[in-house]
Amino acid sequence: MARRAEPVIRPATVAGALAGGLVLTLILGSIAAVAWTAEPGAGLGPSDWAALRFTLWQAALSALFSVALAVPVARALARRRFPGRSLVVTALGAPFILPVIVAILGLVMIFGRGGALNWALGALGLPPVGIYGAWGVVLAHVFFNLPLATRLILQGWLDIPAERFRLAASLGMAPRALFLRIEVPMLVRVVPGAALVVFLICITSFAVALTLGGGPRATTVELAIYQAFRFDFDLGRAALLALLQLGITVLAALLALAVATPDAMGAGLDRPPRRWGNPPVTFDAVVLAVALLFLLAPIAVLTARGLPQLAGLPSEIWSAASRSCAVAMGSAALTIALALPIAIAVERIRGGAARALEIAGMMGIAASPLVIGTGLFVVTFPIIAPDRLTLPVTGLVNAVMALPFALRVLVPAVARTEAQFGRLATSLGIEGAARFRLVILPRIGRPLGFGAGLAAALSMGDLGVVALFADADDATLPLQLYRLMGAYRMDDAAGAALLLLALSLAAFWIFDRGGRVDAQA
Repeated sequence: MARRAEPVIRPATVAGALAGGLVLTLILGSIAAVAWTAEPGAGLGPSDWAALRFTLWQAALSALFSVALAVPVARALARRRFPGRSLVVTALGAPFILPVIVAILGLVMIFGRGGALNWALGALGLPPVGIYGAWGVVLAHVFFNLPLATRLILQGWLDIPAERFRLAASLGMAPRALFLRIEVPMLVRVVPGAALVVFLICITSFAVALTLGGGPRATTVELAIYQAFRFDFDLGRAALLALLQLGITVLAALLALAVATPDAMGAGLDRPPRRWGNPPVTFDAVVLAVALLFLLAPIAVLTARGLPQLAGLPSEIWSAASRSCAVAMGSAALTIALALPIAIAVERIRGGAARALEIAGMMGIAASPLVIGTGLFVVTFPIIAPDRLTLPVTGLVNAVMALPFALRVLVPAVARTEAQFGRLATSLGIEGAARFRLVILPRIGRPLGFGAGLAAALSMGDLGVVALFADADDATLPLQLYRLMGAYRMDDAAGAALLLLALSLAAFWIFDRGGRVDAQA
């Protein structure tokens, strides 16, 4: 048997181990600092338990609604071929890089007291609806997670071998029987995992609860940490809440892994999936139209209102925009600086050690940004004023949060490159830095650009740690936008939101486009 080519990028392997150790130290060190600060004997009050109940309730309800609505949308996309279908599928990924605070402002303009929906209800003589409170939090979470759930469930549909549908057609199976025997088993396998992913995301949601919730009946654990730290300066209570938040997140992540079931659909011949029979078009068309209207209307209204305000935005908005750009670029660079050596090291060492290193890099998905921010505050407070570290700490935490997504695209890309060209490179004596420059880098340009663009866009729109540390002189654009909304300066807020949206999309496009150019070189 031919011997497998062994990559020989030992300095990068060491760098990968150091990068993983740095991430692990940052997360566990922050948790340890938070735990050390917690007062012995201090417990959680009634308001804290109420926050825990609301966190679990809104996350469960958001997951239920997101998945229930995503099933018909994904089914319509799976069995229809129409002009622009690929654009619709691509658009379903846009909310992932859409700044949360921008989407919330768009939702307020549709569902808020003076929004388009209440205007229409008033014209019909019906009572108005409100967006602030518990149901507003759920609505916003459904807006963000409906596209994600649709993409996950759609993938399940596309994984059904086309031969299954061919066999069903040859047996003369009725649509109801086809749904029960082929599609329902797939849904049973895919839907629980999708629901738990949405549940996990909603548990750690902060900006939505901060903007639309915040009252006694609509406070999440994440928001309670912020309030304990920012308003009460009660570090012990913040520490206990942070540990509670981490425990919930880890438990939800373990549950998500536990419900992952093996593929029971079997293998096919990789033919394009087709539906057999002639299902009615009307239902699918209505489902897709309503879903697109729900997802695009807030952004369209926001764009129409914000565009005339762009030129007249106050100077502090432009200053905040420059700070956001600086933080986003730094965060993207740090994300790649951590992800690339980890990805190479995972391919180099393999086995259990590689798995442990990858898990260390992925831990950011289970840790709350506010938990890390609180820990960094506890560590740095005796040495330096936290407001002097606002932007570096924000960029650092954003990089750790984006690292799991970058690893998800870089680890397979490096492994594929080594599998295809590693043996040839070794036989030619291409090793070390030359191997990285001539063999690996030209073939991972696309995932590298995608990962950097995603990290920059996520950091550009982040409203998390910066809300803990920033004062008026260090505010980023999302924080300034939140303050404009709080001051009811909605026209300026619309202009600032449009600017933030443009910067986020531009950051993602520039990096992603750069990666594609490199890949073709």
